[in-house]
Amino acid sequence: MKRSRNVGASSPVNGKQDWDTRRKRKIADITQALSVSPVDVATLRRMAISEGGLLTDEIRCQVWPRLLNVPPDVLDQEPETVERENNKDYNQVLLDVQRSLRRFPPGMPDEQREGLQEELIDIILRVLKRNPQLHYYQGYHDIVVTFLLVLGERLATALVEKLSTHHLRDFMDPTMDNTKHILNYLMPIIERVNPEVHDFMEQAEVGTVFALSWLITWFGHVLSDFRHVVRLYDFFLACHPLMPIYFAAVIVLYREEEVLDCECDMAMVHHLLSQIPQDLPYETLISRAGDLFVQFPPSELAREAVSHESTAASTFKDFDLASTQQRPDSVLRRRRKQKQAALESSAVNSVVTVAQPSAARRFVRLAVMGLTVALGAAALAVVNTALEWAPKLDLFP
Repeated sequence: MKRSRNVGASSPVNGKQDWDTRRKRKIADITQALSVSPVDVATLRRMAISEGGLLTDEIRCQVWPRLLNVPPDVLDQEPETVERENNKDYNQVLLDVQRSLRRFPPGMPDEQREGLQEELIDIILRVLKRNPQLHYYQGYHDIVVTFLLVLGERLATALVEKLSTHHLRDFMDPTMDNTKHILNYLMPIIERVNPEVHDFMEQAEVGTVFALSWLITWFGHVLSDFRHVVRLYDFFLACHPLMPIYFAAVIVLYREEEVLDCECDMAMVHHLLSQIPQDLPYETLISRAGDLFVQFPPSELAREAVSHESTAASTFKDFDLASTQQRPDSVLRRRRKQKQAALESSAVNSVVTVAQPSAARRFVRLAVMGLTVALGAAALAVVNTALEWAPKLDLFP
């Protein structure tokens, strides 16, 4: 995947004016969608997916409940007091929340932060008490704190409960089997778009454990800028529950050059991929994730995800052992260079032979990964898929 950080030659002044115009238009569209009866949820989903997402926390307070279809009477309920001392999850939740200082805005007064941490503990314990079928996992608090900071305790409690029984449900099983199954979608997506990166990662036996914290925290644990976190939450809340794994795939694909230049060694590739860059082109990657979802829907990848299960399971269990036994291996990189040299040689001898696969590859990559204008058809297809999926989870009446 080519990485282009220069979007065009327009002046900064004109670009700001264009964005201000689009921003005002988006706010007007969101206000209109919220004002009609019934609320135009499809438009709200498109607004959440398209450039800039939902723009402000004030708008998120109005739209996020609609995206999750939390009834108004539930939103108005005052959260009940929760018993801590005899709660089986309290000690672990307390430890995790105490370690979550970096998730709060820099410069926030200690007293205010400590108050929010107490609310964070209460929200988590409250949701778990109401839903005994749910099991707490480390990283859950990273998602809950995002909702708390955007919505406040009352709204956050209602939305986190709905999210936990739907989007996050697989992560809250007694075992990690379903979580590992979701991770199994990662490699088939990468293989569809860039077989070379896929083969390199397979050769390195890196597995998918590097993306675990991305997935189960919706990237909240690994991104330092809160603006980027809430932008992704806009996107994920508007889409199918598997969209975070598509976004994980586009991050790997965006880093194609770094991956292929890395030594083909499990520990080294894992270290590279687990250190997520903070300057990612988020809007471009969001658009590409939407494109990938349209081109390769989960139903098409389900069989391959099952076939990858044993590999993923062994990665979780044997990572430390394998990383100590694996030795640096440059064979794959040499093969890559030899393959490139062979292609260049063939181009001299037979233009037609090389031109056909080259053109096919360009066509596929442009069709799959090309940035759609204002997300256009890809956004519409993603929204429609979300709308089709949502009734199964009772998200729409």
